[in-house]
Amino acid sequence: MDKFKARKKFQTLRDKISSDELLNLSVKIANNCLNLPIWNKDNYHIFLPIKNKNEVDTTTLINVLNGKEKQVIVSKSNFETITFKNYVLSDDTLLKLNKYGIPEPINGNQFKSVKIDVVFIPLLAYDLKGNRVGYGKGFYDRFLKKLSKNTIKIGLSFFLPENYITDCSNHDIQMDYCVSPEKVFNFL
Repeated sequence: MDKFKARKKFQTLRDKISSDELLNLSVKIANNCLNLPIWNKDNYHIFLPIKNKNEVDTTTLINVLNGKEKQVIVSKSNFETITFKNYVLSDDTLLKLNKYGIPEPINGNQFKSVKIDVVFIPLLAYDLKGNRVGYGKGFYDRFLKKLSKNTIKIGLSFFLPENYITDCSNHDIQMDYCVSPEKVFNFL
């Protein structure tokens, strides 16, 4: 399956998920994340979900991270440069929806990408080799290239993987893991 078909197929599937089911599946994903070998790290980058795209609700996972006294980092998008600025998410952080419906910090302390130990990645589709398909703008591929080579990259998905995404290229950064409600996929 190519990226275009994968985007269309999995956005259609996500659109069919009810709000109750989305929350239930998101909690299962957060619980499965507890089985990952990542909890000895300090700095965790996580996405805040775009509600109108039915993305995985990361609230439970953020609560887990806070309960384990981990530093949580979120991004603010620059659509002109297709880059992120990262900020520590704290009780004082104010969030505002941008014009695309993405919750973003409007204040707070910036955080250097190279200090991120673990990154949780949104996606539409992925394959058995750890290739991910996002919305196609390239934000995450640019961002992932700036991280330390030791940063652990984890996708979060409501669905199981495709066998193979046919049109992945050298600029696509593979994930180390992808967590679904059913299981954790290890690509290392």
